[in-house]
Amino acid sequence: MLMLCVVALLFGCNQQQRTNSSTSGIAKINCDESFRNILDQEIEVFEYSYPDASIMPRYMDEASALDSLLHRRCDLIITSRDLTDAQRDILKKQGRAFRSRKIAVDAVAIIVNKGNDIDELSVSDLRDIFEGKSVRWGQVFPTRLKNDSVIVVFDGSGSGVMHYMKERFLNGGNFGSNVYAQKSTDDVFRVVQSRKNAIGFVGVSWITADLKSAERTIEEKVLDLKERNDVSVIDFTDRIKVLAIRGEDQIQACKPYQAYINDGSYPLFRTIWAIDASAGGTLDHGFYSFLTGVIGQKIILQTGILPAAEPVRFVETVK
Repeated sequence: MLMLCVVALLFGCNQQQRTNSSTSGIAKINCDESFRNILDQEIEVFEYSYPDASIMPRYMDEASALDSLLHRRCDLIITSRDLTDAQRDILKKQGRAFRSRKIAVDAVAIIVNKGNDIDELSVSDLRDIFEGKSVRWGQVFPTRLKNDSVIVVFDGSGSGVMHYMKERFLNGGNFGSNVYAQKSTDDVFRVVQSRKNAIGFVGVSWITADLKSAERTIEEKVLDLKERNDVSVIDFTDRIKVLAIRGEDQIQACKPYQAYINDGSYPLFRTIWAIDASAGGTLDHGFYSFLTGVIGQKIILQTGILPAAEPVRFVETVK
């Protein structure tokens, strides 16, 4: 009986030690909903590589993720903005060590219904839509939908995508009355697919259609991540139409392919940040290190956006 108690005690201590490891235990992470597609893949590979680790993500708007960090409800978040000086001061006053790193360069993709006959817009067109100057499609472009109102949909009122577009086009001001916030990116797709006059704004990873990658097992994905340093050109889903966008001084409009994000030809790009305020040696910190490391950056490369650290080499597939 005494021997059984000793074994149980040792087993319990071993379990407790594992929960404090950078590769085992349970960690919570709060993430901007627009980055969900990518974080799910990061978690899948990390948990496969470290079977004793369990990452519990919560997807929300960017403002809520930042608030959860500053109010000690979470130690690791993913957002499209780095901490401000004021936010850093709050963490310092709490006595919390913190670190932040840019992990990706994302782009805002603009999607419309497949029945919309418009193929491209300029940033000036977008500004007029956001300011409420263009309220019907006919004020934007000669189109079959000329008498239809322009319905603008975002993934949430506090999302990183909405914040980026507000800062980019309105200097932080308010959108026109034709702009609506949905509860998720999935809702944006549903609205655009059901309404010909809708225009939606989502992160690029939501529109990529890498069917070959989706069919692979996790073992095959991990092996591929270890062996490859390049990526084939990734096509877009056919559920909707992805618009090409023309910058202020550009003649040619571009779609948000990685190469055009990389060279700046696609004008609507933003950064993605991992912000960690956990103690060293915890699973939160271990996952942060994974996100910013080689494998984590390769996962980002294969989702259709640009990793912040990993060199990019594009391979054009021959059909």
